Amino acid sequence: MKLALKIFFVIFLIWMITGFSLIKIEHPRAQVVMGLGVLYLAFVLMPLFIYYRYRDGKYKKYIINDEKLNEAFKNIKNS
Repeated sequence: MKLALKIFFVIFLIWMITGFSLIKIEHPRAQVVMGLGVLYLAFVLMPLFIYYRYRDGKYKKYIINDEKLNEAFKNIKNS
């Protein structure tokens, strides 16, 4: 998965560099290339990255639940 993300990121970089160069030479389809690059980033690369990063439950320490709130209020009272 890590290798796939790296490959997708390189594809995205090449795509954006191509889009910027097309904008620079004022190609009529430059805006389409850039728009498709942004869609690729938003709907392919970012979801894969988010899944890869948080698939093992690493996100659970960032979720606020009743236990964490009670512990925080006890620490405030004791201070």
